[in-house]
Amino acid sequence: MPFLNLPFVAYQLALLRAHGIEDVVLSCSYMVDDVRRTMGDGSRFGVRLGYAVEAEPLGTAGGVRNAVDLVRGRLVVLNGDVLADVDLTAMLRFHRERGAVATIYLTPVPDPSAFGLVETAADGRIRRFVEKPSPDQVTTNTINAGAYVLEPGLLSRIPTDRAVSIEREFFPGLLVDGLPFFGWVRPGYWLDIGNPAKYRQGQLDLLAGRVRSPLWPATGAALRALGDGAAVAPGAVVEPPVVIGAGARVAAGAQVGPDAVLGDRCVVGPDARVTRAVLWEDVAVGARAHVTDCVVGARARIGEAARVAAEAVVETDGVVTAASV
Repeated sequence: MPFLNLPFVAYQLALLRAHGIEDVVLSCSYMVDDVRRTMGDGSRFGVRLGYAVEAEPLGTAGGVRNAVDLVRGRLVVLNGDVLADVDLTAMLRFHRERGAVATIYLTPVPDPSAFGLVETAADGRIRRFVEKPSPDQVTTNTINAGAYVLEPGLLSRIPTDRAVSIEREFFPGLLVDGLPFFGWVRPGYWLDIGNPAKYRQGQLDLLAGRVRSPLWPATGAALRALGDGAAVAPGAVVEPPVVIGAGARVAAGAQVGPDAVLGDRCVVGPDARVTRAVLWEDVAVGARAHVTDCVVGARARIGEAARVAAEAVVETDGVVTAASV
């Protein structure tokens, strides 16, 4: 998934590297060849990258267990669909100081009922999990934020012959056995990008500087990133923050931004407008078209004078004629 024209997982690799973690394993079961082709050996991102491939999906704990032969020592585990600016160094220090066998990153949210709340004692020890609580079950606002520290000896607790959930089976088992299991609570930016609206929001938040990443040191009004070979015609308006991919072209009279991402080789026609939108590679936007508040897949074609807005998603290779979407 492109995220400001970089693979989303690159942001997680950058986060790990910023906290001294350079040996990383991707636990994969879907489109593995595409992932390998995109990420390679990790050297482009400053890490050593390995791959643990699941013949059949093994669940959130089974995927970790499947990677055990490629790793050594204490593990930091990240969910693959979370954008966060988490201080992993502080989390690891908390884990060591308490002699924990497992530590979960917890983040407060306004409404935990859509997730699953995690109760902790005053010292951070986890007391219980409540999945998708009803209003009368809400006793705290902290949820599992998808980052874990695990001691390697725990992995033998995960069965190898079936799918296993880390949230519903593995973690509750640690509680039942009374092991030193803690929650590290920190406020801060956290976003599950698992639907199109949140996927777009995460990129606009990066552009605006609401979340930090080593990959995007410039943010907000300072960010006007043009890729190699990108061409903006005289008379076009590019209003930051905006990212324009390599080889993209913006015609005279067009407006791109604020809050826009054009993938590589996108073409924005004369007098067209693209704002608060994310376009993947090779998208063509026709003359006088307006593309706002939406996501447009690779190689899509937006016809002349078409209107695409309001959280619309145009699929890869899709075509929008001169009508509203």
